[in-house]
Amino acid sequence: MSEQIRSFIAFDIQNENIINRIAAVQKLLMQTNADLRLVTPKNIHITVRFLGNINPEMVDKVYEVMKKTKFVSFTIQLQGLGVFPTVNYPRVVWAGITLGAGQLKSIFEQLEPMLHDLGFVPEPESFNAHLTIARVRSGTNKQRLVDFVTRHQEYEFGTIKASSLRLKGSQLSSAGPTYTTLKEYCP
Repeated sequence: MSEQIRSFIAFDIQNENIINRIAAVQKLLMQTNADLRLVTPKNIHITVRFLGNINPEMVDKVYEVMKKTKFVSFTIQLQGLGVFPTVNYPRVVWAGITLGAGQLKSIFEQLEPMLHDLGFVPEPESFNAHLTIARVRSGTNKQRLVDFVTRHQEYEFGTIKASSLRLKGSQLSSAGPTYTTLKEYCP
């Protein structure tokens, strides 16, 4: 039996200014004393589709599907903070995407039926473009966290160019995940 690869399709954030702005907001989030696990800034990305564990043989098949998506390089505006699923039960803190959300959704909608044809179970939720910046581990200081996020709903992180769709592998460890690019598609 071959080893499984935990994987996802994403756009990386390759702009140091935006990464630094995210890290600054994460530092402020920690000052709420909420029970958070921050996403390492260099690991922050825009997930288009989480795939889960795949066989190494599936990497090329997924890549062939990625190459069938139609998009040109586009601008993504990163703006605002929010939580999933609700402010009453925050489990994820995210940075929002305004400009470019439609293109991201289009890429997701192109990928989804082709991935289903490869045997992937369809996503149960509709696509919601965002960057996960922290996970909420418990309800400790939940209200302080929600108040902070509410006050920063319009926070400006900046813009990036999305031109390279990547199939990423994720190696989990006690120190957190390490991501590697398995395949890259630049139309």
